[in-house]
Amino acid sequence: MPNIKSSKKDVIRSKVAYEKNKANKSEMKTVIKKFEAALVSGDRAVAETAYKQAVVSVDKAVNKGILHKNTAARKKSSMTLRLNKLA
Repeated sequence: MPNIKSSKKDVIRSKVAYEKNKANKSEMKTVIKKFEAALVSGDRAVAETAYKQAVVSVDKAVNKGILHKNTAARKKSSMTLRLNKLA
């Protein structure tokens, strides 16, 4: 544990940011898993709504700095391809 006051604050700030990032990433993963479950069920209407939520969630993660923009683009592209195969 640091002795300097500003360093103590940095440790607390870092812990708070870690928890926020962890929660946001977990929420994104949950939404993506719901999309994948909708794909497995084979219901296109449910899959399309889950897809829209997943894309929004991935975009939010990019804006919050949790995902790199290219990673997000790859995830969205992969989800789009799987949704289109469902036809």
